[in-house]
Order: sequence, then C-alpha cells, then structure tokens
Amino acid sequence: MVKITGIECGSLAQKKGIKVGDTLLSINGNEISDVLDYRFYLTEKVVVVTVERGNRKKSVRIKKGEYDDIGLEFESALMDGKHSCRNGCIFCFIDQNPKGLRDTLYFKDDDSRLSFIHGNYITLTNMSEDDVRRIVKMRISPINISIHTTNPELRVRMMKNKRSGEVLKYLDDFRSAGLKMHGQIVLCRGVNDGDELRRTLSDLADYYPYMDSVSIVPAGLTKHREGLYPLSDFTRDEARDIISIVDEYAEKQLSRYGSRQFFSADELYLKAELPLPPTEYYEEYPQIENGVGMLRSFSDELGVAVSDIERALPRVKDGRVVTVATGAASFDMISASAGVLERLCPKIKINVVRIINNFFGESVTVSGLLTGKDICEQLSGREIGDILLLPSSCLRHGDELFLCGTTLTELKRCLGCEVRTVDNDGYDFAEAILGVTLCE
Repeated sequence: MVKITGIECGSLAQKKGIKVGDTLLSINGNEISDVLDYRFYLTEKVVVVTVERGNRKKSVRIKKGEYDDIGLEFESALMDGKHSCRNGCIFCFIDQNPKGLRDTLYFKDDDSRLSFIHGNYITLTNMSEDDVRRIVKMRISPINISIHTTNPELRVRMMKNKRSGEVLKYLDDFRSAGLKMHGQIVLCRGVNDGDELRRTLSDLADYYPYMDSVSIVPAGLTKHREGLYPLSDFTRDEARDIISIVDEYAEKQLSRYGSRQFFSADELYLKAELPLPPTEYYEEYPQIENGVGMLRSFSDELGVAVSDIERALPRVKDGRVVTVATGAASFDMISASAGVLERLCPKIKINVVRIINNFFGESVTVSGLLTGKDICEQLSGREIGDILLLPSSCLRHGDELFLCGTTLTELKRCLGCEVRTVDNDGYDFAEAILGVTLCE
C-alpha cells in the first residue's frame, strides 16, 4: 500500500473521485507495494483501483488505453525508499569521497527498480528469489548488472558480501527467461584482470545474446583512499594488455554472432595511448553511459553537423570568444573539435582549458567529476570571453549543483561571466560554440 500525494488535474483518477491522501491498496486485486507493481498492473485496458480513505475502502473501475497513466502521484518515483547497497566493494567510488559533502553523496544505492527506471547497474546481492520471480513474471528488461567477475570466491572478496558469489545464479534465471542483460566489469589492477578477466569474458560469452553487451571499465581512484584496499592505476602497457584481451574475446563473438558483446571503455584507450576504434566498433553504442564510445560518438555527431554549421555561419557573431572547460581525459578530443569549428568559422575564437581535478585527485580525469571549486580556482583571472561552456555531466541531474556543493550561480558570480552547460553531444557543442541554432 502506498500513499497518494497528488492527483493530476483532469486525469482519469480525479474523474473517478480518487483524492490526495488516499492509500493505494491494489490494482485488479494485485497489491501495490512499489513502482514496479504499479506500472505492471496498470497496463490493462480496464483496471479496478482500490484505495483506502480513513477506515473505508473504495474501488473504482477505469477504462483506459493499455499504457496510459491514470494520474496518480506519489512521494517518490519508487513509491517507497531506495534500497541501499549491502556490499563493501574494494573499488567503491563513494567510499573515496572526501569528508564534508552533502549526505546524499554518501548514500549507496543497489536498487533493481532504479536499473529499470534510470539504467543504474545493480550487483544482485540485494535481490531475493521472490524479486527474481517478479522480474521474470513482469518481463522487465534490460537488466543492468555489475558483474566484475564470474569467479564466485573472488566476487565475495571484491565485494565483501558473502552472497555476492551465490547470486551469480540469477544470471541463469534471467537467461532461461529470455530476458536481456547488460553487464559491467569494473577492473581492479592485480585483482580481476589478467587470467581472471579471461575467465569472466569466457563465461559471459556463453550468455549471448541474453547478455547483450558488457563494458570493461578501469576502477576510478581518488586521492581519498586512506584505510581502503590498496589499489593503483593501470600503466600504459597494462591498459594495452587489457584491450588486447577484450578484443580477443570480442572478435570471437563478432565472428560467431555478428556482435562484439565486449567493449573497452574510452578511458582504457586513453591510458593505453591508443587511438579510439572506428564508429563501427561500437555497433549501436549499447554501453555509452558507461563511457564506451562517448568520445567517438561526440566526434561523429560534430561531423554530421558540418553542413548545418556552414549554413548557419552568416548568423554567427563576428569576434565571438568562447572558453570551454573540460577534464583531462577529453581535452585532446575537445581541442580537436574546437579546431574544426574555428576552421569552419574564422569569426570565432575558442579557448579550451584542461581543468585539473584537485578535489578528487589528478588521477581522476573524466569531465563528469569536475567540481565548481576547481573550475573557479583555475579560471579566476582568465579572460573568459562571451561565455564559458561546461559539460552538463558535472552537475547533478536536473539541478545546478556540483559535487563539491558549489552551485552554478555561485560559479557565475565567482568568474563574472555567462556560463552554459553542454550535453555530451557534438551537435549541441557546435550550437553552444557558435551561439546559434543550427537547424533554423
């Protein structure tokens, strides 16, 4: 049962007399405990919704489109609290946060429902047999799973949870049910790399096509690791060895099934000092949210925008100066993209600035972990020009808050300039640089 906190004006629920403060008990006789129940049982064209008001129950019959909502609102998207993580992973980034940040940055979620709603990756350790049966019954997929290793004993040691090895059996349950999965391997130097990585890739290859894609990502290590498991970054040659292993298994899958299944993250190519693979390597970019193909996709999108850019040139302000702040990992790619735009449009000047991550440590190079504090300190006193562009990924989704607690408004005040965030999209980047809408 879930408390109803809002009713959409003019909705089917309002027309049937359901009110704010009612408690949702069931839909078509099925008890509702969270968002998965609600969405699944609401897909019928005729639903009987039962609510409780005071000590009385009220049932209403609603005719609707199969996937139409009825207008109920709840306190949270999950309709109850998030499920917190029960693991103590040796590579956990949250454990590497400095002290003094807002409380939400120390909360570890491991909630299967967020996997389906937002694409979060889950470890399976929070799931019960009943949870698995419910997922299978509801045919919910894809399921995004943090695997790390298929060696049960090693998984227990890496995640410090005695269930983490045994829950790998759920992969078989999902495969038997024909549900699609995406996997993630966070690679730790000297732990699950080398022969252990080979074992994991070999095991997961047997799950194709149900394990549709797997990303191999190096563990992110900050300077705040006092008292934590001793981990270190991969060297250039070690990163090259990892890519070689991944490609060995990926090529076998490509030959056998027409899909690579296994993909190395952009960060591994940067560490290895190797060129990024061509566009076709990434297939349909199934792991782009895990940093696989982001840089290639950005460059391709910018290339697609060239013809629109050329048509928009007469509308670009002469003498426009733009500063772009980026992390070290994407600096070369952003600089090259800026060079392309400057050659297309000589009227503009683009300054690309590499922001060193002093907040988390210089080894953290991704733009999504830049902080307002570092940006302000490193750009103060510089001539910004007409506007400062930042990657939108360094702000909390739907908000203007950086990880360090600085707000976008405070950054604007610190630097005394206009600031705009830009999505990881070459087309959006071109529009922000030129200051015009390309498709007019």
